[in-house]
Amino acid sequence: MKAQLSLFLGYFLSSARDLAPIIAVIAFFQLVVLQQPIPNLAEILTGVFLVMLGLTFFIRGLEMGLFPIGESMAYAFARKGSVFWLLTFAFCLGFGTTVAEPALIAVAKEAAIVAATGGMIEHTAQAMNSYATGLRYTVAVSVGFAILIGVLRILKGWPIHYLIVAGYMGVVIMTLFAPPEIIGIAYDSGGVTTSTITVPLVTALGVGLASSIKGRNPMVDGFGLIAFASLTPMIFVMAYGMVI
Repeated sequence: MKAQLSLFLGYFLSSARDLAPIIAVIAFFQLVVLQQPIPNLAEILTGVFLVMLGLTFFIRGLEMGLFPIGESMAYAFARKGSVFWLLTFAFCLGFGTTVAEPALIAVAKEAAIVAATGGMIEHTAQAMNSYATGLRYTVAVSVGFAILIGVLRILKGWPIHYLIVAGYMGVVIMTLFAPPEIIGIAYDSGGVTTSTITVPLVTALGVGLASSIKGRNPMVDGFGLIAFASLTPMIFVMAYGMVI
């Protein structure tokens, strides 16, 4: 019990150190630059404590659950030797984690509101929900495709820089033809996909897979899946904007 409590306190203090620079910046600009007292100080301190507590549980949960399950499944698929099922799992993992990503849900809802206000879609709840859902599933499919390509790269040993350069060339080309209203949303979609749910599982998959394949270096080949996951949504969302 004491060991678990000590471990928890260690994670909590680590979370506090991570948040300290943010708190210091906000306090400095509020008190020194703006020269105004911090409003609702008690509520803010309570919120900061809850954030530190949540971050502590989140980090501990990653180490206990998500990282091990991702690596163990990668090992299992590598031993099974079925490329089809491994690629299917990679696509489903990317799709499923992205659909559940809170940041993407928030951005999709905000994009639907702005699109309705700007006259791109009808200003009705049904139209906005349809737009937001379509955007979410477009991003989810793109991330699933990205993880599939990333896993195939690990299996084949393809150099990552060739794929990244080709991908960004595709982004530039799509930017020339996509409607201006969708370009910013597409670029932001590439960022919000690489967040709290997607990153841990995808990273664990890549490292576990590279570790289980002979001739692959986990440091060289295991990382890079997140780059694909942030790249392909930009292309897919711009295509989505061109279609609708």
